[in-house]
Amino acid sequence: MVHHSITFTASALALAALLLTTTVHAQNVDQSLVSLDPYANETTSQRDERMAWFRDAKFGLFIHWGVYTVPAGTHDGKPINGGGEWILLRGKIPLDQYKTYAQQFNPTQYDPDAWVRLAKQAGMKYIVITAKHHDGFALFDSKASEWDVVDATPYGKDLIKPLAEACRKHGLKLGFYYSQAQDWVQGGNTDHGPAWDPAQPTDMDQYLREIAAPQVKEILSNYGDIAVLWWDTNWGMDRKRSDLLIPMLSLQPGIIHNNRLGGGYQGDIQTPEQHIPGTGLPGDWESCMTMNRTWGFKSYDDQWKSPQTLIRNLIDIASKGGNYLLNVGPTAQGVIPPPSIERLQAMGLWMDTHSDAIYGTTASPCRIPDWGRITTKLGEHSTTLYLHVFDWKKNGEIFLPVDNTVQSCRLLTDPKQTFTAQHHPGRGITVTLAGDVPNPNASVIELIVDAAPVRSASDYLAADDQGVIALPLSEAVIEKPYAVKMRYDAQNQEINRWTDDRAQMSWEFRVQKPGRFTLELATHAQDDTVLLAQVDGQTVQSHIARTGSTFARHTLPPIMLSTAGIHHLKLLPVEGQWTPLRLKSATLRPFAP
Repeated sequence: MVHHSITFTASALALAALLLTTTVHAQNVDQSLVSLDPYANETTSQRDERMAWFRDAKFGLFIHWGVYTVPAGTHDGKPINGGGEWILLRGKIPLDQYKTYAQQFNPTQYDPDAWVRLAKQAGMKYIVITAKHHDGFALFDSKASEWDVVDATPYGKDLIKPLAEACRKHGLKLGFYYSQAQDWVQGGNTDHGPAWDPAQPTDMDQYLREIAAPQVKEILSNYGDIAVLWWDTNWGMDRKRSDLLIPMLSLQPGIIHNNRLGGGYQGDIQTPEQHIPGTGLPGDWESCMTMNRTWGFKSYDDQWKSPQTLIRNLIDIASKGGNYLLNVGPTAQGVIPPPSIERLQAMGLWMDTHSDAIYGTTASPCRIPDWGRITTKLGEHSTTLYLHVFDWKKNGEIFLPVDNTVQSCRLLTDPKQTFTAQHHPGRGITVTLAGDVPNPNASVIELIVDAAPVRSASDYLAADDQGVIALPLSEAVIEKPYAVKMRYDAQNQEINRWTDDRAQMSWEFRVQKPGRFTLELATHAQDDTVLLAQVDGQTVQSHIARTGSTFARHTLPPIMLSTAGIHHLKLLPVEGQWTPLRLKSATLRPFAP
């Protein structure tokens, strides 16, 4: 293994110094107070300009590829649980055995031009590929390590370079996934207990200095314009360690990076994994998801999602203001599995005629309707609302709580097919459907209204006849600048994985009859914890006792909602006094002394 730590360290220091001296002379300032993030002082307009292509794109291809595709989920004759790309750790495979798989990694059928054309045909605008995953194997020619495709495999050629060329040729943006914290072969943090093989290095700082940082520099220097750097994971990455890597972003001006670097760096995009947040997330975000159950290729994983599910996932994510990063796991021979190709082609057929309702859109102006989803395009003098109808009922009606005057209403794919749309002032718009289902995956109606959408009062959560306001967990806005796991679990109908004391959740609701209310929660707490509720400038604090194995009812102190109208309730932990909590329900009830 060849290292270039001395050369790199000097260049890293020079780059860091350059960043510091752009605003202040380094010797006159406490360097611990100066961020090495090149976007630390970015203005809102600068950020909007940098993020514009990402916000418009909506749809990208994730590619997980590496040595793990050789065993394809099986080692020593036994299937290994978990994703195919985790087989080294899950199977506790000795390094000398795992490295022999590299001698069988020979992707002679690799056709990067065909991969890019397939992504483009599907309607994707960018590609993110695993330059290096947790097993440390690099798909590029690295001078910092011989554990790469050029030095360790019979293929002996850089896999990234021709993909970059194909992306430029066909007009797709290219991004790199890089596992900066975990490297089970070369000394990265495993975060899963002690090393299982005495041959594994254990000095994470040396690994970061001599392998991770030089390799990030390589991938950002040697392949032309790079649009995205997708870090993964942040285990063990404190600020000092992250500061070795963050200055590298300056090598690609305008690059976007995600929230998984660590060290307090929030990045540009949040990255929920294998799920779609019920209400989306604040700011820019991207759901990364698989077509079956694994990221890296597993020969026996045939639990494929249907094309309809994938198309509706794309619509759902776009309707909540996010991007969809959909994964394929090529084989060791360099072949994208046929079921993946079939699904991408099916998505492409839908996008051929419906892409106007996806590209360049923003989130729905109202809550999720029961008939489908809504995406939005704001114009100078009007707004286009794309109504993605999943449940098309001939001669039925769909309602949207948008209080605007209608200018036109037609089928997106056939301008001659118009629909009756009636505006009910103060309430919303009713559209009458007609004819057979235009598209079984999702039929799109283009509804143009006179101005920016006005959300009607009927769209907000409100009290029932007894004055009780139910706060559906599925409609809670989860704000998690650091945590990537907290989510609404639709299968169990609960909020779980709330492990980070910086993550928060909130609701908007409408009060018709002011008064005092109590917030009642059904909670499962592993240990005693402290929770805050904030509304209308009031904060109430409540100690939640350990609940054991079941959910228990917990009532917070009463709060005063003194005016009729829209209110905002937030639940948040007390930093340093938080233990993992699960929620089964949340309800506001009129206070009865």
